[in-house]
Amino acid sequence: MTTSEGALLKTCRIKILYPTNVAGRPEVPAGVTLVDYNPAEPIPPEHHDAQVLVSWGSSVTLMRAAAKQLTNLRWVQSLAAGPDVELAAGFGPDVVITSGRTLHNETVAEHALALILAGLRGLRQLIPAQAEHQWRGEFGGMRIEGADGRVETLFGARVLIWGFGAIAECLAPHLSALGAQVTGVARRAGQRAGYPVISAETLPAALPETDVLVMILPHAPGTRAALNAERLAALPTHAWVVNVGRGTTVDEDALVDALRAGRLAGAALDVFATEPLPADSPLWEAPNVIITPHAAGGRPRQHAQLVAENLAAWQAGRPLRNVVAR
Repeated sequence: MTTSEGALLKTCRIKILYPTNVAGRPEVPAGVTLVDYNPAEPIPPEHHDAQVLVSWGSSVTLMRAAAKQLTNLRWVQSLAAGPDVELAAGFGPDVVITSGRTLHNETVAEHALALILAGLRGLRQLIPAQAEHQWRGEFGGMRIEGADGRVETLFGARVLIWGFGAIAECLAPHLSALGAQVTGVARRAGQRAGYPVISAETLPAALPETDVLVMILPHAPGTRAALNAERLAALPTHAWVVNVGRGTTVDEDALVDALRAGRLAGAALDVFATEPLPADSPLWEAPNVIITPHAAGGRPRQHAQLVAENLAAWQAGRPLRNVVAR
């Protein structure tokens, strides 16, 4: 958007559709109207003249309908870190799409940490044992750490985070505080937030030395089944895989095969190629799998601030935060 277009926006009345499934609303200047809408229902016809759509929790079907009906639309602000639904909706090239990157950093990092610890400390086995009143003594008592080949603590564990972005930068200090050795994987090697980052090209050499592989990759053509059979085979048998990014980035069949064959200690998964995870998915019965229902995020923090900042930039003709390339 040019500065002149931004100046024109300041003189026009702007309608912003805001989802009802989040708490809080941004402060907006005069001439801007916030209209609440239910993201689980079609947008009412009287609001098809909106110029801005804040999206959170709508289905692809409803977003596709919005893309056709909102003919005045110029900007979609997704509150999702990965705006997969909005990108699949078919908005025209003149509609800017911005993501909710950074809004879920703390909650996803916290969930990832919980999954890692649950896997390493054997909670996958201990919680069902509690329901059966079973005392699994092999998980307690006096132990020689690492004597049986298992990794049971983050202290000294080698953690590789594939997809070292904003969420990883939030997670890494928590892991470091518990004594883990953290390395990131990204498109470009270097240092980021004080942590060493290797490139995806050098990933194969790092996998055999990895105790926990954390996946935080986005959904994209280049990340589909990024963790494939070959890369799974490169991990040591005591390693855990944790995925809080997108389910499409893991070859689920290859993961199940590795788990069944005992070539992997376990997997803790919050995201899946198909969601909800089908009842007949072999992941449900695969050994040492922890499944959570895409629960890591879901609570966009400071969304009102992001919308307010981007609205001011949009009206002034300045670049918006988190613009998604299409």
